[in-house]
Amino acid sequence: MGPTPIFMLQLLFALVAGGFTTLTASPFELWWLGPIAIALLYMGLHTLTPAQAALKGWLYGVALFASGTSWVYVSIHDYGYTGVPLAVFLTALFVGVLALFYAGIFWLYRRFFTPKLALLTFAGIWVLGEVLRTYLFTGFPWLLLGSGYVDSPLASWAPIGGVYLLSLLVMLSGTLAAEAVLRRQWWALAPLAAIWLIPLALPQQWATPSETPTRVALLQGNLPQLLKWTPEGQRTAANTYSRLTAEVADEVDIVIWPETALPMMEAQARPVLERVQSNLPPGVALVTGIVQLDEANRYYNGVIGVGSVEGSYQKEHLVPFGEYLPLESVLRGAIDFFDLPMSSFTKGASEQTPMLAAGVSLGNAICYEIIYPQLVARRAQESDVLLTVSNDTWFGASIGPHQHLQMARLRALENGRYVIRATSNGITAIIDAHGEIVARAPQFETTALVGEFYAMEGLTPFTRTGSWPTWLLAALMLLPGLRLTRCRSK
Repeated sequence: MGPTPIFMLQLLFALVAGGFTTLTASPFELWWLGPIAIALLYMGLHTLTPAQAALKGWLYGVALFASGTSWVYVSIHDYGYTGVPLAVFLTALFVGVLALFYAGIFWLYRRFFTPKLALLTFAGIWVLGEVLRTYLFTGFPWLLLGSGYVDSPLASWAPIGGVYLLSLLVMLSGTLAAEAVLRRQWWALAPLAAIWLIPLALPQQWATPSETPTRVALLQGNLPQLLKWTPEGQRTAANTYSRLTAEVADEVDIVIWPETALPMMEAQARPVLERVQSNLPPGVALVTGIVQLDEANRYYNGVIGVGSVEGSYQKEHLVPFGEYLPLESVLRGAIDFFDLPMSSFTKGASEQTPMLAAGVSLGNAICYEIIYPQLVARRAQESDVLLTVSNDTWFGASIGPHQHLQMARLRALENGRYVIRATSNGITAIIDAHGEIVARAPQFETTALVGEFYAMEGLTPFTRTGSWPTWLLAALMLLPGLRLTRCRSK
């Protein structure tokens, strides 16, 4: 017997829900579609076998990642020296594998949980699935359900429980709405209203700003990625950042260059940095992303400073294939994409002292690291401001930089810290402690963004505890619906 029309409709709903979830995130920011997407997934789920549910979850994941991480193709094809057929295949493989996370969530849900209090158990297992996606195989916490809610009425929950609490509340909003509308369970409207109205009574500020601001210049060189590591690219980078620095040095306390602003080793870059520093006014700090090489011949993606700067930082969480190659002995040399420049980095230590620049302590998160809530919360515990330098050139003109910026905004809101973000070609921005963009540079332009930020004192509940309370709550929500007897699969 073939698939029923009802089952086929559920699969269609899964595809629509995946697209809706992408639309909740930047640059679309239609956050109100999130609960609708969850309701579409929740409807009829309890009539499916575990295998059917897994297919529904997988199709949701395919639609989500095909629409939401389409920038992967840009990175592989445009900047990874890979032909169209192979780039399409690798992108499809990436999407299909990531979608297995949702196939697993849906299969486990139907295999081990009863419809009893399903609105709780479905939300709980979803959030735990997001946690698994954050850490398994180095993790990929991109497009977590709660990431698109920095501008929504739910935003005030973020300093309390972070992105996972936002995901949990969006899940509950969808399941409660489905129970109320489809099953006429009108009692569900009360907790649904509470989720969205309680933020009106929550504190709007958890940390205290300093009395005087710090002036900062964030430089955006807009150098072509494919030429960056050539001798011509090195000369152009040195001249561009030297010129931009000279133009703004008299206006600011700190000058920030982006990730690997100078495409050369630290030893080679030092004369350039010292020459620039010698022309800076007294007390002005210069901070830049740089490639470091230690005595053991290990490469690090780092941040260093000259002038009134103390300390340095080495990137802790590296990007697979971009900064290191899994199964290197097998894959190295197989295709050009596996031989990208600077793809043999060593990760930095997990505990690193914040850098000090112009008297301000900087909590660093290089590029991809800003999407990891726990890592950034650790940095925020000991710093006055969060600094993220990035090379978003790899995303091209896709939606990737907009999503990346939105996640940086959420980290600012979660931790009650300004985030100052210097990128190679955009989106360079200054984000305040409420997650609002107070200054932003045009994308794909060579420019210097000059603005100010405030050092913040005090910690949000999320910065103090991290995500553990939400993870525990999600686990406890599974208990009422746990199936104690073996279910029969069709």
